[in-house]
Amino acid sequence: MPTPVIMPKFEMSQEAGTVMRWLKQPGETVRKGEPLLEVETDKVTMEVEAPSDGVMGEWLAAEGETVPVATVIATIVAAGETAGARQPQPSRSSQRDDGLHDAEKGRRLTPVARRVAAEAGVDPAAVAAPNGAKVTRSDVERYLAARAPVAAGPRPYATPAARRVASAHGLSLETVAGSGPDGRIQRDDVMSRLPQARPPSLLPAAPGGRDEPLSSMRRTIAARLLESYQTIPHVTFTTTADMSAVEAVRSELAAAAGKDEPRPSLTAVLVKVCAWALGRHPALNATLRGEAIHYHAAAHIGVAVALDDGLIVPVIHDAGALGLGAIAARLEDVTRRAREGTLTPGDVAGGTFTISNLGMFGIDQFTAIINPPQSAILAVGRVVRQPVAVEPAEGDRADDAIAIRPMMTMTLSADHRIIDGAVAARFLRDVVAGLERPSLLLW
Repeated sequence: MPTPVIMPKFEMSQEAGTVMRWLKQPGETVRKGEPLLEVETDKVTMEVEAPSDGVMGEWLAAEGETVPVATVIATIVAAGETAGARQPQPSRSSQRDDGLHDAEKGRRLTPVARRVAAEAGVDPAAVAAPNGAKVTRSDVERYLAARAPVAAGPRPYATPAARRVASAHGLSLETVAGSGPDGRIQRDDVMSRLPQARPPSLLPAAPGGRDEPLSSMRRTIAARLLESYQTIPHVTFTTTADMSAVEAVRSELAAAAGKDEPRPSLTAVLVKVCAWALGRHPALNATLRGEAIHYHAAAHIGVAVALDDGLIVPVIHDAGALGLGAIAARLEDVTRRAREGTLTPGDVAGGTFTISNLGMFGIDQFTAIINPPQSAILAVGRVVRQPVAVEPAEGDRADDAIAIRPMMTMTLSADHRIIDGAVAARFLRDVVAGLERPSLLLW
């Protein structure tokens, strides 16, 4: 009896998944636990493992197709068995595509065969099927191999992030050497080749332009942020902090760090300071649940990471219990894996507060939209050296002085349903105090 392979549910809110890449071809031998395909959800890309030993049967979902969770997307059959003994129910989109007939031959094409034929510019009517009924991918590939002296090689082994970047810049992965495990092409490998890739056109698009379907991530971002902006009464507060002490601390810690230890970034310091301030102001670390406010027991701080096709927020769990070195190491790890497309659902789940830092892009100040169900988000601009008035020490009769200091602007967006202005102001005041006097965090 064929074993069905279903679209898995990696997280509670997941409703569908997109088949990014099949790792096994129909007819290949597979072993239980071996990766079969890569699936992208609205947050992460994960590998799906084989549920049993056997031979890979027919794909029922094409690469790039989005199907609901629990939908059968392939089968695994025992050696000598045929999938025809019990054909699983394909997804609705697969049913729709599979029902398309070649006008001249009256034969059906599998969705994958139709896509491969279209990409190669092949008329499906010219492809012969040994079984005389349905044209499969193998039939199209045999036709292409017979027509061309050299058949196309296997699809390059690359991370989803590398494929997205290459596609966006018109770069063939065939020309990129991989530096990852087993020669897997990484995002950085593609980025290093972009000067040789086709430059983007600087001219305006021709009338009519083109439509590009939203990715799973982009659809989720659009839906969640629209819901957030429409249903959460945002109130914003802006302040500045003198970053002299933070710069001194980072320099000292960087000098003391071991050869293989990460240097603490500004974002890592912000995570530590915000975790400390959230412990003092629990309303900023809370969620509105119906008629009640739920106060979280620990600060799980999400850090927004910009990707080429969207935004993802990996979480530093229980940040208040971690030292700055541990935060820096975790932040470096999840940021790297976010850009490689290898985060797990646990990496992005459970956030209670978010930091969005655009200072590295030269942004002075901006306002961020709250990431529901959280109650607040901190938008951070760049550090700029500028003249500021320096107050004299207490008891000093000297006039105020002007000094050049590294200043940083922060804007807090808060859910006004549960956070009053004074509460938000006191939280920001403590964040500034923690940045300007890091020794307070030891108290």
